[in-house]
Amino acid sequence: MTQQSTALYTAYTDLLQKAADLNNASAVLGWDQETYMPSKGADIRGRQLATLASAAHELLTSNEYGYLLKQLNALTDLGDTERRNVTLSMEDFEKNKKLSPDFVEELSRLTSECFNNWIAARKANDFSLFVPSLARMIAMKRKQADLYGYTSHPYDALLDDYEKGANVAMLDALFDKIKKQLPVLLNKIKTAPQVSEDCFHQHFPKQQQWDFGIDVLKQMGFDFEAGRQDYAEHPFTTSFSPTDVRITTRVDEHNYASMLWSCIHEGGHGLYEQGLPLAQYGLPLGSPVSLSIHESQSRLWENCIGRSMELWQYFFLKLQGYFPEQLSKTTTSDFFKAANRVEPSLIRTEADELTYHFHVMIRYEIEKALIEGSLAAEDLPAKWNELYQHYLGISPQDDKTGVLQDVHWSHGSFGYFPTYSLGSFYAAQFFDQAKQDIPGLQQQISNGELSNLLQWLREHIHQYGRRYNSEELCERITGQKLDTEFFMRYAADKYKQVYDLE
Repeated sequence: MTQQSTALYTAYTDLLQKAADLNNASAVLGWDQETYMPSKGADIRGRQLATLASAAHELLTSNEYGYLLKQLNALTDLGDTERRNVTLSMEDFEKNKKLSPDFVEELSRLTSECFNNWIAARKANDFSLFVPSLARMIAMKRKQADLYGYTSHPYDALLDDYEKGANVAMLDALFDKIKKQLPVLLNKIKTAPQVSEDCFHQHFPKQQQWDFGIDVLKQMGFDFEAGRQDYAEHPFTTSFSPTDVRITTRVDEHNYASMLWSCIHEGGHGLYEQGLPLAQYGLPLGSPVSLSIHESQSRLWENCIGRSMELWQYFFLKLQGYFPEQLSKTTTSDFFKAANRVEPSLIRTEADELTYHFHVMIRYEIEKALIEGSLAAEDLPAKWNELYQHYLGISPQDDKTGVLQDVHWSHGSFGYFPTYSLGSFYAAQFFDQAKQDIPGLQQQISNGELSNLLQWLREHIHQYGRRYNSEELCERITGQKLDTEFFMRYAADKYKQVYDLE
């Protein structure tokens, strides 16, 4: 690049990194809000978050930034990396300009209020305490969809924030396919003797659970000099840079599955964040591709690896060392089968990997209805219970195990839930390719050797940031676009072992 081009690109990088500093300072406050913040700090925290969100938005929508992008876009001597960053930044700029600073600040304040009301409603087990702020949040998200603009459905505009290019037509077709495919396998499982999960439902002291979880995360390759784990009401991962990634988990001393799977799941998210290129901090190529690809990383580690027979051939003796009394009569095979028991349940985050997709479909259908205006906030519990009965044959007895279980709507994250299913489907397709590319991968896993898999993920996914969109990345890695048949084959193979199916 010429000296002038280099100067312009440096100015662009400085501005974007300054905005990232503001957003990441906000993320630190958000992490603290969900982990350690005293309850009386909520009102002022909301103000602080709103101030930072507004300041970052003003930087990223300023006329100065727009002119800088226009100058960079006209250059002919940018390298491929620089060109891709500028192209993606121009797309982001044009989208961000559609939201005024006042709208962004109001949405940030409402998000803090909504989150705190969700916490209060969960503690009281009373959805009505959440309704007023949730109704305002839904109205704000409808307004946001209108400001962004859309062709067919207002929900499309919100989906684009989490999965670029996704829309209702695409998701309807995908979920219709899964609704036809999954019941075939589920019906076979229903006719087989149910496996026991009693080994998970004993008293497992909190500290031992925590200590074993740390051991597993270290084996996965999570760098504790560039991250940490803490407790939260709802497990999540947040990142301030690849060198400071925070994961969280929760512990139920009478259900070991709750902590174990959330620990591995969030660890997968954390590994992705730690693998993003530090040299691209604040720039598009230093950011994750999409939420579905992010979820593919957590699901690959949690389900394809974490719930595999191979991993527990290595880890089960170690686990028995932590819990000798609880697991002395449990075999590795017993534990593997218990970890993969299929049974309709109320809590999404604790659902098995097959019925899990019905939990996602329920939320997807509800979100579409809320955003299009055919469902009101106060009618949500009744609709929730109706859909759980329809898809899973069960209904919650209270709000905490029903409509109040997820944090997402309190954050205004409408359009997020479908990426969970997309992530599972990508995970199965990526894992299938990894087994082809890494000779003896499953034997390595049974020996506790996970570094080659992590390196494969680093090379094929993490290092690229947003260079490719989800479909392009999938096609680059596997030679084809997303295909749910990979997930169905993976599931059929696994559950044949779990339930001794023909």
